[in-house]
Amino acid sequence: MSRREELAERLGQVQSKISRSDVTLIVVTKTYPASDVEILHELGVRNFGENRSEEGVEKSAVVDATWHFQGGIQSRKLRDIASWADVIHSLDNAGHISKLATAAEKNVDVFLQISLDGDPSRGGLLEADLPALAEQVMATANLTLLGLMCVPPVSADPRKAFTEISHIHRRFISRYPGATSLSAGMSGDYEIAMDCGATHIRVGSSILGSRAPRE
Repeated sequence: MSRREELAERLGQVQSKISRSDVTLIVVTKTYPASDVEILHELGVRNFGENRSEEGVEKSAVVDATWHFQGGIQSRKLRDIASWADVIHSLDNAGHISKLATAAEKNVDVFLQISLDGDPSRGGLLEADLPALAEQVMATANLTLLGLMCVPPVSADPRKAFTEISHIHRRFISRYPGATSLSAGMSGDYEIAMDCGATHIRVGSSILGSRAPRE
């Protein structure tokens, strides 16, 4: 089986499980080469995700698509991230919002990252801290608040975690009616996340498979 055939088969399997028209599939190509991105683009994928800005810079120069950054943000990398990312999923710091607003030469869509357990090593904000950053984003001309993003704790039961995330998101929408998007769910749990209202799913290995990643 060729690489194109492999990717087409795996992509089709994931797409067949997406039952709602409002779900955006983001194919996460971290550690995989630009050639895979080119194949997936030829197969109709228009949203790609990266966790490292270096890869985003490289691959976005090869493939014209909507590019999503979803990794942990380092202040010194914000200018680089803003140069290629159309959407940032992992904002959780007021200082980063200010620096991004200065660095971005185009409009950037953003998600605020929430945390269910408050673990600082995993990033994200507790629910009570969301409004302050939401107001900051909404007051910034070149940033658009799409909604919330969350990666549940590894030890959490996925359905309970995504149900809790969904409840937080509904409360958030009641205050910010335009922030209707929810970025949640990856290869191991995206079906559950969609059941709980996710509008953006970030899927990597279920599509790219077990092919050895590049160094």
